[in-house]
Amino acid sequence: MPNIQIGPDVVEITQEELDAIRYVPPATEDQIRNQRDQLIAATDWWATSDRTMTAEQTAYRQALRDITDQAGFPTDITWPTKPTS
Repeated sequence: MPNIQIGPDVVEITQEELDAIRYVPPATEDQIRNQRDQLIAATDWWATSDRTMTAEQTAYRQALRDITDQAGFPTDITWPTKPTS
């Protein structure tokens, strides 16, 4: 079990308690844009001149570009699902 220090005392807590008190700051606008850009870059090969993107691929890439237009951006966003084809 993990230990935490509270003032001068070291206290043993459960993993669930530790998980509950850990603070993970929300992603910044720059972090979300960086993640979005990486996802778009990973699918750039879909848009090469010798290929034709499916409608699903086109919609996915557009949804990634539109991430910053979501009402909850940057703290409450819905990531699009990458198509399998």
